[in-house]
Amino acid sequence: VSTMNAKAISEGEEEASGMRNETLGESGHLGEVKRRQVILVAYLIAALDLTFLFMQMGIMPYLAKSLGLDSVGFGYLQTTFGVLQLVGGYIFGRFADQFGARAALILSCASASALFLLMSFSTSIPLLFLSRLPGMFMHGIPGAQKVITDMTTPSQRAAALGKLGLCFGIAIITGSALGGVLSTKFGIFVPTYVGLVGSLINILIAVVWIPLQTKPKSEHSTSQSGSLFSIREILRLMKFPGVMEVFIVKVFAGLPIGLFMIMFSIISMDFFGLEAVESGYLMSYIGVLQMIVQGLVVGKLTKHCTEMTLLRLSVFVFAGVGLGMALMRTVWHYCIVAVPLVFAFSMLATITDSILTKAVPSSDTGAMLGICASVQPLTRTVGPTIGGILYKQFGVSSFGYLQLVVNISLFVYLLKSKIPLRETKS
Repeated sequence: VSTMNAKAISEGEEEASGMRNETLGESGHLGEVKRRQVILVAYLIAALDLTFLFMQMGIMPYLAKSLGLDSVGFGYLQTTFGVLQLVGGYIFGRFADQFGARAALILSCASASALFLLMSFSTSIPLLFLSRLPGMFMHGIPGAQKVITDMTTPSQRAAALGKLGLCFGIAIITGSALGGVLSTKFGIFVPTYVGLVGSLINILIAVVWIPLQTKPKSEHSTSQSGSLFSIREILRLMKFPGVMEVFIVKVFAGLPIGLFMIMFSIISMDFFGLEAVESGYLMSYIGVLQMIVQGLVVGKLTKHCTEMTLLRLSVFVFAGVGLGMALMRTVWHYCIVAVPLVFAFSMLATITDSILTKAVPSSDTGAMLGICASVQPLTRTVGPTIGGILYKQFGVSSFGYLQLVVNISLFVYLLKSKIPLRETKS
């Protein structure tokens, strides 16, 4: 039965993919040009949204410190934001399924505007915590993923989703640098003003350039009705062939690295002995690597290899990264390890998102992307506690050994299991 369901979904999506130009009210070459324009606009919105996000992340520790918040309190602030995004991710995805990708992007940008507005008035610790509240619906990347998923065929999806990582790399570099320059030269609150205005401009871009419905008419389904949050709906999605297995790999393969990255600000100071400026250079280096990998490597590999092959490859490389991290002693070692780390991280995120959105009906792609978007907030929620214990009790090498053991186990699991996937190349 599960194989028949997968086949039905596959046939339905391929049939509907021929109608995507009709969604834009055009046909032939002109419709294809407009479809590409909409996807490019989605990339632009994602890049701007992430840039403003990294701006506020850069100034947040200094703003919290200026208000008298200690390291423990700052941890609570980060956990609060993680919990809100964890809860809001699936709700945002269901909202996108019911009201469309444009409405979802507008909701995300409006939430970002509200967050920056509240931050600009945060003259006390309670107001700073209150400013985290709109973060529940700040999901610019899942919103852009929804547009791309709706407007690409299954064989094009992995390459198109992979290019979002290019936006991520650009945002790391520009957002971190811009936040630092603005806060240093003009004041700690100036980046919040820029983020507010930029997010409002993003709303305008979405209204003007993203069509009301990005999904072909034949793909609309009555399953989109109902409450925005339902445990039953989540369980229903997990029962589709291959979904639970791939989602487990997505969560656990990158979890040890996620814990390491959460503790990185402390590790960079204590273990590597870096100053704030040097940490900024290191983040820029990671951003450049991200751009190179997503722009030049991921897309080409998706054209020549099946998604299961790439999933196994990313997990195998992650295991090697774990070994490298276990042996790491200097920041130069980390710079070397960062190359396969960024590759594995980018490939895993792209391929799992592509597989999972193909495994469910097109009317549920938003909800599936929302569930995928909850993985990082989940790590940010449990990360400070688990990561702190690992670092304090066992040192930096513990993250590497955990990464190695987890991913070797997952690699063996992927080799032995027969996960029902639709093997497609671009």
